[in-house]
Amino acid sequence: MFIFSLTYLKPINKVEKHLPQHIDYLKRYYQSGHFISSGRKVPRIGGVILCRADSHDQAMTIIQEDPFYIHQIAKYEVIEFIPTKYVEGFDIFL
Repeated sequence: MFIFSLTYLKPINKVEKHLPQHIDYLKRYYQSGHFISSGRKVPRIGGVILCRADSHDQAMTIIQEDPFYIHQIAKYEVIEFIPTKYVEGFDIFL
């Protein structure tokens, strides 16, 4: 399991210019079963994605397809973790 923590490098108007393509990217990875949850940071300085991937390399490949990555809109912190405690029903994501 991975947490992608995005921090914007560009002003919001540049972020919003690439937002439709970023949303398409999110949809594609939700459909593939890799993304579990995502959303904006508060204040709006970036976002967070909870990702299921088989390896760090696969997680990095997924990130590299994000238009925010391609156009250098955001920088990414990648945190790998092993879920050991979780709410009932979350195990379907493991």
